[in-house]
Amino acid sequence: MTTEADARHYDERGEVPLKGYATLATTFGVAVGLYAAVLRRRAVVLPERVPPWDVALLGAATYKASRLITKDKVTSFLRAPFTRREEDTTAGEVMDQPRGKGLRLAVGDLISCPFCMSAWAAGALVGGYAAAPRAARLIGTGFAAMTVSDWLQYGWTWIQQHVEG
Repeated sequence: MTTEADARHYDERGEVPLKGYATLATTFGVAVGLYAAVLRRRAVVLPERVPPWDVALLGAATYKASRLITKDKVTSFLRAPFTRREEDTTAGEVMDQPRGKGLRLAVGDLISCPFCMSAWAAGALVGGYAAAPRAARLIGTGFAAMTVSDWLQYGWTWIQQHVEG
């Protein structure tokens, strides 16, 4: 168990919410363990291997799901209790900063960082893939289509800017 002294040794200001991070990591681990136990109890047969195209699909879906949660204007209501809006950026995305102390700050760090959130999004998508591959592929396809659409939007914008000068 981390103490305040441990936090101060880790970060001179003692502002890194190590206990909050430990709580989140424990929550993730327990959720994965419980999900695995449920799959085992239901005798779900896991795939022996995952085809590369499913990995690519799940990867694109994870990318989009994590950005939707952490950066999209419309999902601000999820982040608002844990973050503060810093600025509006491009393409309907925002930059939020975590706020508070302890677990609140740790959750703010998680839900404002697409890289941090990607582990949780991937966990949910892969968990769905293990239990119901067809449904997970369909959901993944939706998120992947949004990813392709984002890149097409960026490409179109780039072309417009360069053609118009």
